[in-house]
Amino acid sequence: MTRHSPKIGVYGFTGCAGDQLMILNCEDQLVDLFGATEIRSFVMAKSDNHEGELDVAFIEGSISTEEQLKRLKEIRERSKVMIAIGTCACHGGPQSMKLGENKFDEMYKKVYGNAKIAISKAFEAQPIDAFVKVDMYIPGCPIDKAEFLGAVTKLVAGRHPYLLKAPVCLECRWKENPCILYSGKFCGGPLTKAGCGAICPSMNLPCVGCWGPTDDLNASSEYNLLKEKGYRSEEIIQKMKKFGGAKMAKLVAEFDKKEAKA
Repeated sequence: MTRHSPKIGVYGFTGCAGDQLMILNCEDQLVDLFGATEIRSFVMAKSDNHEGELDVAFIEGSISTEEQLKRLKEIRERSKVMIAIGTCACHGGPQSMKLGENKFDEMYKKVYGNAKIAISKAFEAQPIDAFVKVDMYIPGCPIDKAEFLGAVTKLVAGRHPYLLKAPVCLECRWKENPCILYSGKFCGGPLTKAGCGAICPSMNLPCVGCWGPTDDLNASSEYNLLKEKGYRSEEIIQKMKKFGGAKMAKLVAEFDKKEAKA
């Protein structure tokens, strides 16, 4: 029995569209990708887009309006598998770094004042799994095209893709990079999901955490280590939340409470 070509849709919400551009940047493999799958919808790549049942939906961007939320739920209903691509879809992205502070209305008014907004009502940006079931996450800012192509190849073959679950520190060890964190710089490597190839530390630059939190992270240990090295609590928390979004916002809430009592 011949395996059918999986029906795929690629969609973007609140974000920079960098993950979709990265897919388009797979120039040498793009023809094979389109040949091995049936791309039903991908606005950035084709004009003849169709709605309908999907085997896999790739979603980029966080959700920040009621219209986006309605659209996301509609895509989820007709998709067998939903995959979040990019840090914004997986964790909320930089636009979610203020989650939990209850300042959205204040920030919104600073931008728009008393203007009457006729488009869909906005709310604080959140990752897509805050609203729908997500079957798989491919983080990155933007995603790594090799990791994306590997995942699609396995999906086409009917297998579940395997992605690294370790932190960036593992990739630093593989490359024999000296530890930037212990040199006194603020490095987010221990808290950040691997897969980027430790690009920044390999250039002697601290990891900024743009791939989002790793699956099994110890935020309190890094927080305490950085405090010992003289970093202010507010600075540590802000940097942890920059790409950590919803997951990191919950984890660092305890640090805020601890500092308030101190």
